[in-house]
Amino acid sequence: MAVQADQADQADQAPRPQDLRVAIIGAGMGGLATALALAKKGFSNIHLYENAPGLGFVGAGIQLAPNLVRILTRLGCWDAIEQEATEVLETSIRDGATDAELTHVHMPNIRKMYGYPHCTGHRASLAGSIYDACLKEPGITFHFGCTFEEITAYTPRVAFTVTRRASTPNSPATPDTPAEETLHETADVFLAADGVKSKTRTQMMATLGHEASVEDTGQAAYRIMIPREKMQHDPEMLALLDSNQVTRWIGAKRHWIAYPVHNKTIYNMSSTQPDEHFAAAPSATYTTTGSKADMIGVFNDFCPLVHRLMDLVPEGEVCEWKLRMHKPLPTWVHATVALIGDACHPTLPHLNQGAAMAIEDAAVVAEVLSRAPDTDPATLHRCLKIYEFVRKKRTTTLVDLAAFSGRTLHLGDSKAKEERDRLFAASKQSGANVPDKWASPDVQKMIYSHDCMKLTADMFDGLYELL
Repeated sequence: MAVQADQADQADQAPRPQDLRVAIIGAGMGGLATALALAKKGFSNIHLYENAPGLGFVGAGIQLAPNLVRILTRLGCWDAIEQEATEVLETSIRDGATDAELTHVHMPNIRKMYGYPHCTGHRASLAGSIYDACLKEPGITFHFGCTFEEITAYTPRVAFTVTRRASTPNSPATPDTPAEETLHETADVFLAADGVKSKTRTQMMATLGHEASVEDTGQAAYRIMIPREKMQHDPEMLALLDSNQVTRWIGAKRHWIAYPVHNKTIYNMSSTQPDEHFAAAPSATYTTTGSKADMIGVFNDFCPLVHRLMDLVPEGEVCEWKLRMHKPLPTWVHATVALIGDACHPTLPHLNQGAAMAIEDAAVVAEVLSRAPDTDPATLHRCLKIYEFVRKKRTTTLVDLAAFSGRTLHLGDSKAKEERDRLFAASKQSGANVPDKWASPDVQKMIYSHDCMKLTADMFDGLYELL
């Protein structure tokens, strides 16, 4: 009996995965969701390093598909977002030049089919809700004004350096404080959610003998938000704003996609077009302030309705984003370091799944780490390899499908365009096989029905034995 008691005491004293020190780089969607998902699994020593001095969320609209809403609901941060979101019930895909409708897809049963709605919302609301939920978790510590520099050792624990600036909201500068200091940090698990420019990815791939440089896609995007008061004089515009519809106008190499957000007080529009304004810019530049005249010129042959919408944008408030990616990586994991979100699978926006994929990553990472049978680095590595195995095929499929859909949407005059438009017309009657893959019910089923948390839980034991 005494021996059994001693064994029980030893088991109780054994370190738990939840006690591990976890470092997360980047407080974007993926980083915030990773911290929150881990905290919900009982992790109590989570450190999130963010370059910015604080989190003031900006950005444009975002689509919130059922696969994303499912996770946000489980993490306890969906209700606040839903209060101002618009539920999508239909989509209209139109010819950019004539405004003629190519197809119309009704989506009234999404909530019933998948258990969660498809909505549109504001990026700031999504990020802000996740951040607010993180602030309620005592196991999460934010380190603002901290720039990740490099990993100096991968084993036995991850050692890394960050540069901390003296003046942050949490740590104001004093006369005795140096302007910057180098911090030498360690962690049992290091999760890099540092975006498409990820330093972690570059360093890890170099360590493994691979290249992982960012590449141009040849595409850029405008994002504009038009307040209700500017649209209410125009019945046609107001009908769009008051609808539950996503509208896409397509043309050769270009398109606009638009929908209402923020309780239908803002009309969000985002485009994709050839990259004409970044060619001479430094490679680190991803945004540029453009002119309204340039934007209108890019879409000069689009219909009057689109031009009336663009006309409402104030001069000086036109911003253009460079869309960049990198080739698929041979691995996302080395030792107990793993990449998350755009750091390992940046995507074009044509499926509206970029943020959703990062947050799915976060949920899966938390699932696998919480199931680690012990805290040995080799065990943690196996768990992270399960994360990679579960996620890599899905994200590769969606990245490729987004690129394919973009090429289809942007066809110029050709036989291929004629065939695409024939398929659009047929889908208007059948409600299936829509060339715009985001709106196609078969693609929606594949994306929206995916429950990454349940899948990981169901597969974990078998994969742990195999990997």
